This record gives sequence, structure tokens and C-alpha cells, in this order.
Amino acid sequence: MPDRAPQPVDRQLPTDEARDLISLVRDIAQREIAPKAAEEEDAGHFPREVFTLLSESGLLGLPYDSEYGGGDQPYEVYLQVLEELAAARLTVGLGVSVHSLACHALANYGTKEQQVEHLPDMLGGGLLGAYCLSEPASGSDAASLRTKAVRDGDDWVLTGTKAWITHGGVADFCTVLARTGGEGARGITAFLVPGDSDGLSAAVPEKKMGMKGSPTAQVHFDGVWIPDGRRIGEEGQGFAIALSALDSGRLGIAACAVGVAQAALDEAVAYATGREQFGRPIADFQGLRFMLADMATRIEAGRSLYLTAARLRDAGRPFARQAAMAKLFCTDNAMQVTIDAVQVLGGYGYTADFPVERYMREAKVLQIVEGTNQIQRMVIARHLAGPESR
Repeated sequence: MPDRAPQPVDRQLPTDEARDLISLVRDIAQREIAPKAAEEEDAGHFPREVFTLLSESGLLGLPYDSEYGGGDQPYEVYLQVLEELAAARLTVGLGVSVHSLACHALANYGTKEQQVEHLPDMLGGGLLGAYCLSEPASGSDAASLRTKAVRDGDDWVLTGTKAWITHGGVADFCTVLARTGGEGARGITAFLVPGDSDGLSAAVPEKKMGMKGSPTAQVHFDGVWIPDGRRIGEEGQGFAIALSALDSGRLGIAACAVGVAQAALDEAVAYATGREQFGRPIADFQGLRFMLADMATRIEAGRSLYLTAARLRDAGRPFARQAAMAKLFCTDNAMQVTIDAVQVLGGYGYTADFPVERYMREAKVLQIVEGTNQIQRMVIARHLAGPESR
């Protein structure tokens, strides 16, 4: 059975331009993304053609400066676009979020010359990015990464392996964090690496329980030569750049989680109002009605939380604590809402004839990426009570 398009969400948007943008995204999602989602996910097909369309439509650079091909949109609007895309297919919504994450370093820390040279193609020229921070032995402890960039005259030679890289093997460029100095966070530097560089290769994609259409792979750097003009920021500034990107990236994951949860709720409501047992729709039974009400409440609460964090970011105020809260709350809720959606559909929910089992499998990864939810709790607690005593 094909996926239903999510019911339109009644959104609070700041401008008429933003309302037109959401209408455009919904149209693309319903015509080009949702109808193929189940079949292509099952086949493990990466929809590069969709990302090309999104780039041509100006949707891959929304939160960035129009001077370089971006959309000049506030995060409040950009995140709601992500939610719409993720509701249609998480591979697409998460992919746009990761691409935006890969552009963050150059857009916010690059020189004017670097931005003029590279950003237009990254934001609207059809390119797709990857963000290379995690490694096989350094996931949550990202400051312990071992990939090295060694000086070779005025340039650099990059060697090492990155792990769990979304778009690994298909990305046109990678933002790579590598060790250029001593141990710890202060020895890390950021680089912009072309995806077709000599010595850069990707392993066979991981076999995952969900998001099978999104390639996740190790990326190997075997003596990749990088001109110093592709170093982003100062030497040793890379970890601070990475943390800055992750604060924003966590909001992207929160928005994607709300999109998946909304799609699951829409499917559950449609089924409950159409399925009859004991001579009446199952939506008439109080136990099930209460379940649907709780699902809807979780979704609205999550949406409000990520939008509050986004508005703080747009106002130039600190938002790291709220971003961690949004990522934690929205992804935990997505897991619970999708589990409940499967329960509403009963035996049918456990089959691939309906999309809710896919939503449940996809929701799980959102509790892990961009910092596990245990890490989010550590971040929130650090803001409340300070760092732990050792």
C-alpha cells in the first residue's frame, strides 16, 4: 500500500514568503518524494535526483546568505521545511539537514575569498555535502579523534578513517575534522575536502534497520592532499567549529523527528477512523482515542520546543541548552509515537503494507545521531549544574 501524504500542519510562519515556501515544499514532497518512499527505501535506493531537484528549487541553502546562493531564511522557517521533508521521507529530510551541517563551517568561519569561491556551488549548484567528525573509536568522545592532517610545505596531507558518515561515497564535498596538533579538543582543525580527491574512498555502506536509502559508510583518507586554502578557520579551532555546527544540527534532527512522528500520527488517525470493529470505527473506543490524543500532544510539544530554540538562534541569543532539549525530547517522542502508531494498526502495523513499521525503525536512529540522547542529557545538566567534578 503506498504511503499517504501527511495532513497539512497549521503552521505559524513569520512572512508570506515563508508560507509560499512551505506550500512549495509540500507540493514537491507529495508529488516527488512520498509516492516513491516505501519502494525506494525497501530497495535501498538513494534519491540523488530528489536532492538535485531541491537544489534547483533553492531548498538546499535556506538558512544561508543569499549573497552566496542561500535562501536568507531564519531557522524558524528552515526547520519547518525539514519537518515537511522528513514527514514525506526521512532519508530526504535528514539528508538536507546533514548537507546544511556540512555547509556550516565554511558559511560561518570561512574567509570571504573561500565563501565566494565555494559556497554558491555548495548552496545552490547541485552539490551534496557530508560531515566527517565521528570515527570508529571516537563517537560520543569526538575530541579524541585520530584522523591526522600533517603539514607538507604550505599544504596538508590527510590520513585516517571517519565512520557513520551520511552520504559517505556519494557526497561531492566533505567538511572534515582532523588532528593537526596535540591531544584533545585544541589540536583539531577543519578542512573542506572535495569528494573526488585522490586517496579518498568509501567503504561498503552499513546495513541498517532503517533509512536504507540513505548511504551511511566509513570514509577513508589515504594521503589526501589539501591546499591550505581549504583549511576553515584557524589551526586548532576545528572542535569549536564542530560544536557550533552540532548545536544547529541538533535542531535539524529535532525537526526531522517531529516530521516522522507527524506522519505516523496521520497514518494512525486515517486507519482508526476507517477501520471498523464491533460495528463501529475503532476511533470511537476511548482507549484508542486517548492514545491518539497523547500522540498529538507529544508532537505539538516537540514542535513548540524546537521552534523556541530556533527563535533564540535567530535572535542571536544562546540556544545550545534548548537545542539539546529539543533533540532529546523530539526524538524520544518520535520513538514513542511511532511505537504507538504500530499498536493502533495492530497486526497491520507490523507489516510492510503500511508505513508505520518503517517510521518506527527510522525513529530509532534519531535518538543516536548528532549526539546520543544520553549525551544530550549531559549537555543539559552541564548548563544547569556546571561540569562534573573529577
